[in-house]
Amino acid sequence: MGLNNQCGSLDLRSLRARFVVDAGRLMPFLGELQKRLDDYSDPALWIFRVPWEQVLGRARSLEKAWAQGQGGFLRFPLFGVPFAVKDNIDVEGMDTTAACPAFAYRPETTATVVARLEAAGAILIGKTNMDQFATGLVGTRSPYGTVRNPFHASYLPGGSSSGSAAAVSAGLVSFSLGTDTAGSGRIPAGFTNVVGLKPSRGVISAQGVFPACRSLDCVSVFALTCEDAFQALDHCRGADPLDPYSRTVPPESVKESFAFSPRAPGRFQFGVPDPAHLDFCGDGESAELFRAAEARLTALGGMRVEIPFATFSEAARLLYQGPWLAERKAAFGEFLERHPGDVLPVIREIMQRAGDQTAEDAFRAFYRLQELRARCESLFRGMEVLLVPTAPTHFTRDQVEADPIALNSKLGMYTNFVNLLDLCALAVPAARKANGLPFGVTLIAPAFREGALATLGAAFHAATGLTLGASTHPLPALSATTAVEEPPQPAARPARVAVAGLHLSGQPLNGQLLDLGARLAGTVRTAPSYRMYALERPGRRFPGIVRGENGGALEMEVWEMSHAAMGAFLDRVLEPLCIGTLELESGEKVKGFLCESWAVADALDITSLGGWRAYLAQR
Repeated sequence: MGLNNQCGSLDLRSLRARFVVDAGRLMPFLGELQKRLDDYSDPALWIFRVPWEQVLGRARSLEKAWAQGQGGFLRFPLFGVPFAVKDNIDVEGMDTTAACPAFAYRPETTATVVARLEAAGAILIGKTNMDQFATGLVGTRSPYGTVRNPFHASYLPGGSSSGSAAAVSAGLVSFSLGTDTAGSGRIPAGFTNVVGLKPSRGVISAQGVFPACRSLDCVSVFALTCEDAFQALDHCRGADPLDPYSRTVPPESVKESFAFSPRAPGRFQFGVPDPAHLDFCGDGESAELFRAAEARLTALGGMRVEIPFATFSEAARLLYQGPWLAERKAAFGEFLERHPGDVLPVIREIMQRAGDQTAEDAFRAFYRLQELRARCESLFRGMEVLLVPTAPTHFTRDQVEADPIALNSKLGMYTNFVNLLDLCALAVPAARKANGLPFGVTLIAPAFREGALATLGAAFHAATGLTLGASTHPLPALSATTAVEEPPQPAARPARVAVAGLHLSGQPLNGQLLDLGARLAGTVRTAPSYRMYALERPGRRFPGIVRGENGGALEMEVWEMSHAAMGAFLDRVLEPLCIGTLELESGEKVKGFLCESWAVADALDITSLGGWRAYLAQR
């Protein structure tokens, strides 16, 4: 089951260097990747693989756009990058199972996060195995089998995003998407020697993600390097009107904490748990490796600060002893009641506890959590980052089979509190144990400091001397030439453009706006004097808006960007569309998409539906 090295390392820097000289190298690369995928002998890793002809068709369309001058890394910053998604994330035309075949449904639309990555040029390879209904940190709770840990088949792959982490570690994709409610984006990373980035809640849209605990869930990113994880995040983040929990990074945080830098982190303070709360479940080697990680951070300019960890431990216990277990029942409890035999026994046993909480218990838990958040904020005034082991130890599959609930709970002692306390986290490889298994640590910070974590994590990772995932490929050296550019800062009076179709949030071309640093200003309606038509051209369906009598008010989104970015955006507008002046319901006039009248002569009039999303829903 060794890694087929023919197509080389899949880190983003290596792929960009390969494609920047000649975009025509994409098809040969995919031929090599197909062989690597076919040679990897773990039938439990994938729940669904995209048919290869479909993968090649996607690649041909990217090459064509590039050749016609519509491509390049400005439009397709993730050109040709293979990625995977956990099978609780919707992709149009593919079943979403949440690792429960009887629950499977086929979504009509693709999740916003996937659509944004595809708009940036990434190529979806497939949907990965997971702990059923994202309930577990072990990776053994799936009727599709247990994903093999690439380092040792007798040990856990980690869950619930087991397949997504293993696919990156094995060099089958460059990055993957998981979800993280209690640590599912970090534990599998620590067990497979990859990076796991759990962003602040709402930074990545959860539209199209089947929930575990909807108020806590995060889409997470697995990647080979910290820089790659942050780049993937940067291309799919942003507010989404279809997700009421989505959030935009505050302007004051964008430059300070959200932008990645390849430079050394400088002087900083890092916290570590006090000895009474630093538990390795009797694993002395992991304890030694954690002390070595502390020393490595100190060598990078850090000052160690011991903190009372009881605040974080109490918050962690709330997740499964408080009302959030009932929130899981809200997600799939009705299915469980109707189809108990189709849900794994261990999941049923966990969910039986969900009915023990009363409404009064819930409010008491909310009050206590708010108190713990205040304490947490106070503790972070004395440190920039908290360092913890990603997991206390690495259990075998046999150990977990003998005691599935208790050992799963132990794995979450350094992860469960993060979403409850509104923090962001980055799991980073730290060392290899004597038996070859990976050991990882996690860097934790207040919300919207993902860039600062990635900057520190990249310096830490570079100092380990580890290889990428389960491969023998070396970690690329830090270089200022590979820095992720900081998102453009809005001008005092940004340019504004109203969009109504493929550029809407979550639609295929929304990535064009995100690539240019555009920010969603809000959802609006036009004055009642416009008509919308559904137009079709080879390979695309889009709306055309014309002004005329007996019109209606149409839903649109207004996006803001720099004037330089607006100029670049105008160059991408293709006939029969154009940018003109639109009048909004409020009376404001704004630049926006209009259509030449000749193009709608025989088109379907969809004005009465009120907008493009309503038309898609009707279809």
